[in-house]
Parts: sequence; structure tokens; C-alpha cells
Amino acid sequence: MAAIELVSPGEAGLNAERLKCIPAYFDGYIQRKKLPCCACLVARGGQVAHLSFQGATEMGGSKPINEDTIYRIYSMTKPVTSVAAMMLFEEGAIRLDHELHRYIPEFQDVMVFDGGAPGAPKLRKPDRPILVRDLFLHTSGLSYAFLQQGPVDEIYRARGIDYSRHSGDLKSFCELLATAPLVFSPGDKWNYSNSTDVLGRVVEVASGMSLDQVFAKRLFGPLGMNDTFFSVPDDKIDRLMACYARNALTGEITQADGAGRASNYAKKPNVLSGGGGLASTIGDYLKFCLMLANGGELNGVRILSPKTLEFMTMNHLPGGKTIRQMGDNTFSEARMDGSGFGLGWAVTTDVIATTQPGSVGTFSWGGMASTFFWIDPVEDLIAIQMTQLMPSGAYPIRPQLQQLVYAAIEE
Repeated sequence: MAAIELVSPGEAGLNAERLKCIPAYFDGYIQRKKLPCCACLVARGGQVAHLSFQGATEMGGSKPINEDTIYRIYSMTKPVTSVAAMMLFEEGAIRLDHELHRYIPEFQDVMVFDGGAPGAPKLRKPDRPILVRDLFLHTSGLSYAFLQQGPVDEIYRARGIDYSRHSGDLKSFCELLATAPLVFSPGDKWNYSNSTDVLGRVVEVASGMSLDQVFAKRLFGPLGMNDTFFSVPDDKIDRLMACYARNALTGEITQADGAGRASNYAKKPNVLSGGGGLASTIGDYLKFCLMLANGGELNGVRILSPKTLEFMTMNHLPGGKTIRQMGDNTFSEARMDGSGFGLGWAVTTDVIATTQPGSVGTFSWGGMASTFFWIDPVEDLIAIQMTQLMPSGAYPIRPQLQQLVYAAIEE
């Protein structure tokens, strides 16, 4: 792949010495073997002013990460799926106010959990159907098996509603999902969930193509994202690093998925997960972010209208509420305080409440293995962080990177 071009930090209004604090800071994580690696990129005005690579493709290993390293980006797949869906929206193939059951009929009769035990739940009809917009916003009432937040999640686990373990395809996974009760009536609350996986199925139905075909034809090909896939090809699989997991009780870190051909990503998954299935490089995700920061266009290729992107980066939660006000303590890949939610990502609505420097209108999201990106339209800033450690809240590396990046702004 072509090397990422860098400019001097001063050209981007950034302080070179302060940017050097980024790798210096995260070196402590590497040396203490808290992280296998850390890659950080900072761009301003569409120009990359900082790019650092630390650590190796395996914990304590001898093969250093570089621009070619492929990472599991997990939930950073969600913005990709959301953009693909909004491309179809622009063409009139879907509408945000359509009932979900127009695309997936099995959701027509979905019920809401209303008490009782997971094995014998009481159910009631929802106050309104799930709408397509609920899938973007995580206000559908769906959940995730891994959250372990309540009876519905327990029902998911009992019924095997986990895309990574499902033996069928995305279609049958969504049909299985429709058999479980909702956590709440659609639109009432915010709950991180399989919503974007279901949105991926809507993309398939509306486009007449499989999700990987849509991504390849409509996004990855036009943007030159040649190293982003649901499964890594044989000729690139040796570039996929290992992934690790930290035990929350003991702090012990163990390998969760191997590198290269020892990885689950060496073969095509049964379910093409629009919520968490992609692997990518820092350079490929930069292209995606540059397109977003540039109003939906990159190198003469128009993906979305600037007005559509403006719409996507507004806070769509009812009454301008934050994630915290709409949800509870359920897991999120972004700060709940001071953050609303747009069509596919968190949106900063109150900078002070985030306890971080930043700007109103900044949009961001992360992945389960501690990958993260944010785009600050006010400062014309993009930052991307890549590593491979689950869960993403194991260490506060996201806000720490934000502190270091904003400290480097000079003008």
C-alpha cells in the first residue's frame, strides 16, 4: 500500500514537541505489557501531522507494527454500515421512518419484556414498531448477549443470539434476533445492541447484494480501502496481529485470537456483522475518516452529500438528550456524559460534561479491542488509535490520547 504522507506539525497548526508526547506516554503501556502495541494518527486540515507505531504484532514479540498491520476494528464497523445505509437513503431505497418489518418481516410481531424470569418472561406489545432510524441510534430495544445487564441479555445467551457463534447467515441471525423480547419499547431508551447488525441486513435487502459486496463496490473500492475486509485474504493474512483480553478481576492478559492464519479472521464468517465484523489498517480507516471530514468526498469520489453528513452528525436522541439521559450504565464505546447520538456514532453536545477538551459537534466511535477514532469539525481534526486489547474500557487510553492531541493545538 502507498505510504501515508506526513507534513510538519507546524503546517497543521500543531506543536511538534507536544505531539512527541503521544508515543512517549503510551510507551509505558507497552513496556509494562498492558498493551501489545499502540498506533496513533493525528491529521488536521486533511494533512497527517503525526503517525507513531509502538509495540509488536504479539505481546512482547519481535515483529513491530507498521502501516501494513491489520487490526480487528470491531464496532468501528458501525459507522461504515451507517454510511452504506445512508447512501441507499440518498437513493430512496430506504427511509428512516419506515417500520423495520418492511425489510425484515419477522420483526412485525416482536414483543417487549415486561417482567418475570428469563425462562418464563411476561411480554407486552411495544408502543410503536421498530423504525429504521432506531437501528442507527440504538433506540430499537434490542440488546447484546455480552452486556450481561439484565434478563433480556440472559435470554440472548440462552438462545445463542451471538453473531460470532451463529451457524447461519446474517438473514437467519436477524430472524433469530426477532424471536427474543425487546428490552424496552422502541424509542424509549438508548441501549447498545445488535441494532447495526440488523441495519446491515436492511442494507442487504434494499440493495439486493450481500453486505460485503455493498462495502466493496460502494465504499472500499471507490475510496481505495484495499485492506479492509470481513475476512483477511490469504496473501495478507500474515499482516493480521494477535488480539488480547484483560480479566477485569485479576488484570491478567491472555491471547483471545491468534495472529495470521491462527486467527478466526483467516476464514469468512457465517454472519457478515455490520456491527462489528471488519478488520482494517490505520491507513484505510484514515481514508474513511477523510471522506467524512471532507463532507462526503475524497479524491474526487463523492460518497455522500455534505447535507446528508451534516444530518448524520446531529444529535438525533429525543429532546436533545445525552446517551446517559436516555440509557443507564450500559456499555458504550464513547463517553455517555456530554454525548448524544447521531446516525452511526456518538456526537459531543456538551464539552464540559465530557471532562475533555474538544468541540461541540465532534463525532466518534470505537471498537471492542480498544480501537478508536474521532473527527472534530471545528478544529478540522482527525485522530485514530489502534491496538488490540479487549475490553475497550480496560484502560483510559481514549481520553488520554484526546488530552495529548488537544494539548498540541497551537492555532
